[in-house]
Amino acid sequence: MVFPSTLDPALAAEIEASVAEGFADQVAHTQALIRFASLRGAEHACQDYVFGAFRARGYATERFAMDRAAIAAHPGGSKIDDRHSDAPIVVCHHRPQTETGRSLILQAHVDVVPEGPLDLWTHPPFDPVIEGDWLYGRGGGDMKAGHAANLFALDALARLGLQPAAAVTIQSVVEEESTGNGALATHLRGYRADAVLIPEPEDEKLVRANTGVLWFTVEVRGVPVHVREMGAGANAIDATYRVIGALRELEARWNAEKSAHRHFAAEDHPINLNIGKIEGGDWASSVPAWCRIDCRVALYPGVPAAKAAAEIEAAVANFARTDPFLGNSPPRVAFNGFFAEGYVLEEGSEAEAVLGRAHERAMGTKLQSFMSPSYLDTRVHALYDRVPALCYGPIAQNVHGFDERVSLASVKRCTTAMALFVAEWCGTERRPG
Repeated sequence: MVFPSTLDPALAAEIEASVAEGFADQVAHTQALIRFASLRGAEHACQDYVFGAFRARGYATERFAMDRAAIAAHPGGSKIDDRHSDAPIVVCHHRPQTETGRSLILQAHVDVVPEGPLDLWTHPPFDPVIEGDWLYGRGGGDMKAGHAANLFALDALARLGLQPAAAVTIQSVVEEESTGNGALATHLRGYRADAVLIPEPEDEKLVRANTGVLWFTVEVRGVPVHVREMGAGANAIDATYRVIGALRELEARWNAEKSAHRHFAAEDHPINLNIGKIEGGDWASSVPAWCRIDCRVALYPGVPAAKAAAEIEAAVANFARTDPFLGNSPPRVAFNGFFAEGYVLEEGSEAEAVLGRAHERAMGTKLQSFMSPSYLDTRVHALYDRVPALCYGPIAQNVHGFDERVSLASVKRCTTAMALFVAEWCGTERRPG
């Protein structure tokens, strides 16, 4: 189905020019966000800054703590442990004088992943250096550039004396990199809209399908002895490697099922198991008595998180029964973060059509879509709000790696597309005063 554009070409040109006029300020705002080392549990100062930026523009702004009990009771709630952030969620609300358009949620997260060894960075990770078209810094691509774009897309309309003719909610969340519970908290708070846009770094494409994610640990206990009597003990680290082999077999089985999932059938390896952390032992000359691995694995849309978790537990338990040591000392599996299901953005929504027109005007090319084998907060809105949840954003490189960077030209193009999308989706009206 093709939906005709309702955006006047003259207004579209004015919006493009307004985004360009405000872009230097947008870059400076993005740099300010990057300077906050908003690692998990340390996002408070960054959220304070965001709160101030929202309020300075006159939006009704609030911050609230996540309701952990409500999250735990919800089928989309991920597992909460002592590492879970207690930073607030910050939300601002625009309300029109006369509601004639369609409502919208713009969402972004401020939490970033650990920076790793500093000597592997060209510039300090929280120093937002610009070199040519690239803005460097941890979280610049994922996703503080998109966070800023949410705000500055509305700023572009404001410079023209306009505002959305519909309710717009801008949500700044945490826990996106660990559980997705921040986005779920906004859903539990009751915020709803006719569509959602989350500008993650997606190479100027729209995410069509997205995997779910599970985080889990496996702990193996051994028998400590001196290395001279190593044969009399059980090395927990060696045993853990054998468990990893069993998990790799499960990963291979899940990948072999890809043909049953239409958005994943053409991918070489859509389901990825990552052994992200390993620790164990107490002394170089003692056979290690314990070892623990922290793991992350993807799951196809439509696969319940609980079903995938049960398969992981069964794979470990079944292997342990065949192992001479583990049969008497079974590994312990625990789920400690993401417990989130994937989603598919069905084709044909009017929201996608509007974004497609906005993208084509800003980029000069047709909007493409693709499958993303990673966690995205859009799953909350797709699965539980049941509205079009659009994940679309700029070109970035080395996301979660060293020298993370985002293309400023791409950020400008995406902000333009977002402002055009807001103008057509929500409609516009004159700002009061």
